[in-house]
Formats: sequence, structure tokens, C-alpha cells
Amino acid sequence: MRVLVVRAAGTNCDLETVYAWELAGARPERLHVRRLIERPALLDDFQVLTLPGGFSYGDDIAAGRIFAAQLNRHLPDALRAFVDAERLVLGICNGFQVLVQTGLLPWRGRTGPRACTVTYNDPPGFQDRWVYLHGVSDKCVFVERGAVYEMPIAHGEGRVAFAAPADLAALQAAGQDVLRYSGPRPGEPNLHGEPTNPNGSTGDIAGLCDETGRVLGLMPHPERFVTWTQHPCWTSQPARPEGDGLALFRRAVAYFQ
Repeated sequence: MRVLVVRAAGTNCDLETVYAWELAGARPERLHVRRLIERPALLDDFQVLTLPGGFSYGDDIAAGRIFAAQLNRHLPDALRAFVDAERLVLGICNGFQVLVQTGLLPWRGRTGPRACTVTYNDPPGFQDRWVYLHGVSDKCVFVERGAVYEMPIAHGEGRVAFAAPADLAALQAAGQDVLRYSGPRPGEPNLHGEPTNPNGSTGDIAGLCDETGRVLGLMPHPERFVTWTQHPCWTSQPARPEGDGLALFRRAVAYFQ
């Protein structure tokens, strides 16, 4: 399975994302967005498109806004065709912000104002910590319902906010809020008094998928926890076979087998 990892100025998690895909059994390739704009047909050679984390173009104007503007201006038809061909799209942190800014999440093709955005944390400030996520839907290819994942976050604009309560209700009814911040066990508080929801995201949303379940965006970084030794407590806790984040990449690979 071939994966295209698209980077831009300010992207800084592309190498870790390539490594995660390699561990999952895929064949990833890094490519600058300008090369893809020059040759949109390159997308035809890949089964998965990944937008990794970082601070594309310095997050000027808003997080992911300029990267998204490039995609919307030069590649809208190619991206729509890619999703329509039942291929997968993964956006991590800044990549999630880009997917929302392009309109690929949460509802592709919706006209008028966007249903949601990913904006400044509440309370304000950069959050750099480990969190627990609960898979609450079986709609998404990448996520297992009922699974609890531990992953790191690192963002100042990670709060998912909706234009209207009806938009949130419709998304939840469709099972598109596939990942929610939680404690080690769903419904329980976090350890050591740390916030369960670190950025004030509406509905505790950590990740969203589109109506097909094949496009996923999430704020936590699965590529930063693919081996046990990446965990801050790896020397003091019982070893795990692999990091929790690798499961998302493995499920994507299994989708094409």
C-alpha cells in the first residue's frame, strides 16, 4: 500500500509520520505540496493521502489556513476524486486543521459557512502533554470503537468549535465524532488531576471523520507513539508490544488487504 505524505513550509512531523507508516507495513513517500500542485495526477499512484503535523506557513492568519488555500485553489477536483475512489485521507494536528479549512471535514461538498473550525485552546495557551482518547464510533476506517488510546498532543489551536448546536448534534448522530478525550477509562477523570479535555474542544472531540468514514482528522499525534520507548514512563511501567498510535496506521493498511 502506497502512502503520500504531503509537506509544506513549517511542516515538522513528516519524517515521524513516514516511519509510522513503514512500521505498519505501508510504502510512504514524502512530497512537497508544490510538486503535487505541478502534477496532480501523482495522487493516482497512492491509496492514502496524509497531511502531517507542524505549523504550516507559520500558522499565519489561522492554523492551516494557507496550506488549505493552496489545496482549494489548485487541487479541489483531484482531492474530491481521490476520496470518491474510496481511498483514505489522514490529517494529524496541523493536517486536521487543514482538512477542516479545506471543507473535507466534516461534510465534504457542503455550501455556505463551514460547520466547524479548529481554533484557539480554552483556556488559551499551548498544550504539550499526554492524553487518553476513546474510540466512540465504528464509522471510521482508522478507529476501533471501544478502544482507548494514549497519545501526546502539542498545539495551541486544537479546540473544535461548531457554528450551531444543530451541526454538532447532526455530526454526533452520524457517528462522525469518532475520537473523544477521556480518562484512562471512559467516563472516569484523568490521572493526577490533569484535564481530561486539554483544549476545551466541544463535545470532548479529539478527532472527526467525514460522512464516508475514510477521511480522518485528529489533534493528538499517533505517529509520536508507535514504539513503547517513546512513552515518557517506558522505564517504570510494564512494557507494551507497541505504541497505541500504531493501531491507527495498521487499520488503514488492513483496509486495503
